[in-house]
Amino acid sequence: MIIRGELPPGSQTQETKLSKELGVSRTPLREAMKVLAAEGLIELRPNRSPRIADIAVDGISELFEALAGIERLAAELAAERATERDLVRLRTLQTRMEGHHRSGKLDDYFALNGEIHNTIVRMARNTPLREAHETLIFRAERARYLALGADRRWSNSVDEHADILAALEARDGEAAGRLLGAHVARTGTALLEVLAASQAKRPAA
Repeated sequence: MIIRGELPPGSQTQETKLSKELGVSRTPLREAMKVLAAEGLIELRPNRSPRIADIAVDGISELFEALAGIERLAAELAAERATERDLVRLRTLQTRMEGHHRSGKLDDYFALNGEIHNTIVRMARNTPLREAHETLIFRAERARYLALGADRRWSNSVDEHADILAALEARDGEAAGRLLGAHVARTGTALLEVLAASQAKRPAA
């Protein structure tokens, strides 16, 4: 709900309402809040309702720079190490994702998009690389979802994924790495544009 903007940045959580919506009591909800606070998604405040954390603009560029580097290397290795079965699975995911794009199903598209990125990293068959990616990708989830709402970013993302897959199927590691690294970097840029536009619309204090 936080990642998809249903609980927007800056809003206060309503414990009673959330408990009913999620079908849980307040005790596990409060424990979940502590975990989300540790992950930077919620701010816990003494004697006040927890607040949905803002997206930290200052760290966006560095976060996506790191992700772009990791995924670029992963694609280079995956082009060499992926099995034919891996590539068939990736093609299947791509086809399904394109279907969600045509149908306008953003949430389903987003889920498959993330699965494709994770699959490419796993195809590199490098455990430290995969572990580093898992650590960072979670921090970028909310940002990635928001970036898809940028003008033209969704359609551009589909086309970029198709080119990345083609390079992997051709076993062209240099092209696959370059394309995936640029793809991730553009997502970070799109997010910064969305955040800048949002801030520009806010009324002056």
